[in-house]
Amino acid sequence: MKYIRLGSTGMKVSRICLGTMTYGSSKWRNWVLNEEESLPFIKHALEQGINFFDTADFYSIGVCEEVVGKALKQFANREEIVLASKLYYAMSDDPNDQGLSRKHIFKSIDRSLKRLQTDFLDLYQIHRWDDNTPIEETMEALHEVVKSGKARYIGASSMYAWQFVRAQAVAEKNGWTKFVSMQNHYNLMYREEEREMIPCCIDQGVGVIPWSPLARGLLTGKKTTETSIRKDNDALAKDMYYKEEDQAVIDAVENLANESGHKPAHIALAWILQRQGITAPIIGASKTHHIDDAVAALDVKLTEEQIASLEAAYRPHPILGH
Repeated sequence: MKYIRLGSTGMKVSRICLGTMTYGSSKWRNWVLNEEESLPFIKHALEQGINFFDTADFYSIGVCEEVVGKALKQFANREEIVLASKLYYAMSDDPNDQGLSRKHIFKSIDRSLKRLQTDFLDLYQIHRWDDNTPIEETMEALHEVVKSGKARYIGASSMYAWQFVRAQAVAEKNGWTKFVSMQNHYNLMYREEEREMIPCCIDQGVGVIPWSPLARGLLTGKKTTETSIRKDNDALAKDMYYKEEDQAVIDAVENLANESGHKPAHIALAWILQRQGITAPIIGASKTHHIDDAVAALDVKLTEEQIASLEAAYRPHPILGH
């Protein structure tokens, strides 16, 4: 495993982050693995040297955090793990049990810590932008979470670059804690983040930890016409992918994989790992080889010509994933 600083912080994270949305309760989504099925994946990730784990309170409405907490308690030394979680989405019908208000932030951090069986998070992230809460309220509350010792750092997720810059400016103006990371939607099939967000993060020393680096598995060599339990029940994926022009990108990945002797997943992850500013792509794993493939991609080095062949098929997209 290789390790890298998270943005301009001194904290080191593995170059692969294990995303845990797949683990928790099948009652939430029928493609989610229940606890007994989930634990071996977290154990295997640790054995492969992964020290960076990302979850969210919304995943399986808290059950995912419980599973991750139990696994890390059983298999890992807490001080050697970089544990990240997120808040924003509704956790119940209570109108105050959602968003980025001061009330919800303070309630959510305590619940996440309890479920994860830890006294602190290494990275506490806002899952999306909240139009209904002043950004000053959000940033001050997050600052207090850090100062209380309940989180070491804070991060953000998919939003417009102007929103991210505004949040950072509010924090800087008031002497509050600033975001150190951006968890955004980025892969070979969706590269709109290259226009503003990624250059902004590079300029500001913010770590980029992209979600869906394999485009919900499509960049592992799947056809857009193929069906699966997750595809058939994943409304977000249907909105983002499966366009006719996306197949050309998949074909480019497959062609280079065949030429080079690597798997398509190796190629797609090697591409994103070589992009400037990328700290650690967040991969999901419902099979052991998903983790092994991600780790193997660290040793795949693409030439400029190979990168150009992968990027040539791309066509601009509307903003997706905010």
